[in-house]
Order: sequence, then structure tokens, then C-alpha cells
Amino acid sequence: MKLLQIPTVGIEQRIKQEIEENPALDVDSGDNDKDSDNNEDYDDEDYNDDEKINNEDEFDLDDYLQDDDTPYYKLNANNYSPDDKHTDIPFSSGTSFHELLNEQLGLHIMDDRNYQIGLYIVGNIDDSGYLQRSVDSIVDDLAFTQNIVTDKDAVLKVLEIIQEFDPAGVGARNLQECLIIQLNRKMNENPRESLQLAIKIIKRYFNEFTKKHYQKIIKRAEITEDQLKQALDEILKLNPKPGNSLSESVKTNHYIIPDFTISSNNGELELMLNNWNTPDLRVSRTYAGMIDELSKQKKTKKQKEAFTFIKNKVDSAKWFIDAIKQRQNTLYSTMEAIMNYQRKYFLSGDDSDLRTMILKDIAEMVNLDISTISRVANSKYVQTPFGTFLLKSFFSESMQKEDGEEVSTREIKNILKEIISSENKRKPYTDEYLTKLLKEKEYNIARRTVAKYREQLGIPVARLRKELN
Repeated sequence: MKLLQIPTVGIEQRIKQEIEENPALDVDSGDNDKDSDNNEDYDDEDYNDDEKINNEDEFDLDDYLQDDDTPYYKLNANNYSPDDKHTDIPFSSGTSFHELLNEQLGLHIMDDRNYQIGLYIVGNIDDSGYLQRSVDSIVDDLAFTQNIVTDKDAVLKVLEIIQEFDPAGVGARNLQECLIIQLNRKMNENPRESLQLAIKIIKRYFNEFTKKHYQKIIKRAEITEDQLKQALDEILKLNPKPGNSLSESVKTNHYIIPDFTISSNNGELELMLNNWNTPDLRVSRTYAGMIDELSKQKKTKKQKEAFTFIKNKVDSAKWFIDAIKQRQNTLYSTMEAIMNYQRKYFLSGDDSDLRTMILKDIAEMVNLDISTISRVANSKYVQTPFGTFLLKSFFSESMQKEDGEEVSTREIKNILKEIISSENKRKPYTDEYLTKLLKEKEYNIARRTVAKYREQLGIPVARLRKELN
């Protein structure tokens, strides 16, 4: 069950870990004549059914040495040739965010004590650019961990220096301070009324700004809607996470490596389990040979201990190989059941063709526990002609339309998303109005259900979707 939860991208590392921990487990290199652990020839014919070894531990060597059958997960084509073109993905190197801050700190003229304080502050700035420790806590930390006795004012002075570093807004303790730092810098470089008003809004009406209570700001600041719009334009140009601005210079690539691939060949669906990083495994012949030798001898106490140790290692290796096989079988059978159940969708890619499906449906098809299906669905991805999806996204409860037709809740969410995306952002739809619009489309659901679906889609309430055009 633990192996089942590991996605394709992590199974190779798990196998490497097992090989390192268990010397009786080997990667099958395809050489059946020699063991990778020694240079002695090992003839499989030495271990046939007629040569079972009987001993006080009832240990049957055949159980461990008949391991040359081609494993299930080995039966995949390696369609590569030396003529194939292999293109590597280039990675650009650059200075990391914290290295950049430390470089700027080093360029500042200050005594060693303040420099050490500065280093500690930089070390507590997260990747988004925010200082994660309070100034009071930093004072205590410096005293206990760095043996630097200082006070709040001294730390604040060094922090003010760091807040002048690039990127603008770095070293802020909250979003409000981050925006003010950026606005003040812009004001110093190119002063204008819209910036001045933006600073005033963030300083005095930050709570109203975050909640988009624009009419309250207009009334309290005694400004026009056009003036507010100009100020908001300035604010929206700022970076709420200044540390992320270095992503241009430090390139990192994030890929979802699918566990399955579904393709359509002349209307027939084809499923492939992506196990390119799963090496072929076998029990070490060296350890099997050691068992053979020990089992033929009259064992001393130490030899019995050695025999037990080796036998346990071989048992563990055999178990792990079987567990990997079972993992592959379970993954394939589960995905095959999902593919057959949702065949129409995988051929068209249209969400309206997605059948309502719950974990129990697939569990009954493959004769496995619901918990097993859940483990597969929650951590595995499938690549289709229409994109790469988490298996969990294909499971949804059903809901009945007014005409009696059963539809997937995923279909309703997509319609809800389309309605919200087309709304007038000056007057976004409330949940109550969204419920009304869905009922007009014959989706008879309650307002609280609409609110739940909206939250699951990561869409804020109407008030927070409001914009000034």
C-alpha cells in the first residue's frame, strides 16, 4: 500500500533506497550467467526441482532462485535507437535570491556587528521576500544563538537598510509594508499624484482596499472614482511577492510526470503504464549461493545467525520484487477500469461526456478496496490527448437535472466557471444570482452548494471579484 502511493517520479528513488538497504536485492542487468556481485559462474540448472535442500529451518532454495521469469513490469518496448535525436533541456544558472541579498549586504559599509545582524535578518527572509521573524524575536535569537547583544532599534536600523535592496519590497513584514516600500521608491524616482494617493490608500484604508470596499474609500478619502482608478492602477503594478521576481534569472522547470498515458488509435483507446524509471529487479545470486553453502553444512551458532540474517535479506528482496509487481498490476488494472468507464470522455475530451463516477464504482470493477482506489486516484496523473490530469479529477458525484438527466458535478463546476468569467466585473454575480442562472440552465442546486463549488474552484465572493473599469 505504501508503494502504491508513490508516484512514477518517486518510485525510482524508493527502489534505489531499498537496494542500498538490502544487499540481497539486485538490478537485473540482463546478464543471466554472472552475478553482478562476484565473478563466479552461476548455472541455473544447479537449482532444479530435484535439488531442494531440507534443513531444520525448512528453507526451500527453489523459492528464491527461480527468479529468471521476465517480470510483468519488464514487458515494455524500448523504442530508442542510436539514430534517435536526444535533445537536452537547457538550464540557465544564476544567482539565487538569498545570494543576491547577501551580495548587496556585503556592498554596504557597516561594522561587523551590524553585518552579522544583517546576515541573520536575510536568513529569515522567505523565498517570497518577506521577513518571517518579528524584530523582538530576532533580538532574542541573536543573543542566544549568535552571542550578539542588541536591541530592537538597532535591528530596525539594519532592517531599513535591507528594505532598500533590490528587488523592491524585500524585507517587508507584511503585505501592507511591502506595497508601501515599493510605492515610496517609485515616488522618489518619479513623483506623481496617483502614487501619492496610492500611498495614502495603502496606509490609511488598507483594510477597505483588501476587501474592495471602493465606495467607502471614495467617501472617506474624498476623491472621485477616476482618481481611485488611477491609484489602483499604480497599486496593481506592484509585486506582492518580490522574492519571486528572480524567477527570470534562476530558471527552474516543473514538470508533471504522468503515471499513465492514454492515446486513441482509430477510435480504440490504448493505455500505457509509464514505468521507464522502474528497473528490473532480482534476488542476488551471491546471497542465494551463500544460503546454498550454509544449508549444506552443519552450522555452528554463528553460522546459524548468518544463515538467518541472509535468509531474512533474501526474503525481504523477494517480498519487495513481488510488491513492485503487485503495484504495477494494481495501477494498470485501476487505470484500465477508469478508462473503460469513461471511454466516451477519453475519446472526445468533452466534459459533458464525463460520467458520474465514485470510488466504489471502480473498486467493484477491479475487486479492490475503496481505500486502494483512493490511494491511486489521489496521487497519480494520466496524460491524455486533451491534457494531463490527476485521476481524482475524474471522480465526481452525480446530480439530477430538472429533466431527469444525471450530470457530473464537474460539468456543473465548469458551467459555473464560464458564467463567472463572462460576468460584468463592475457588478459581479452574487451566489444567489449564480444559483438563479444555473436553475435557468436546468441545474437545480442550492445556493450553499453554489458557494461550495465556487470555493472549490478557488473563486472569491462577488465583492472581491469587483473591479473598476
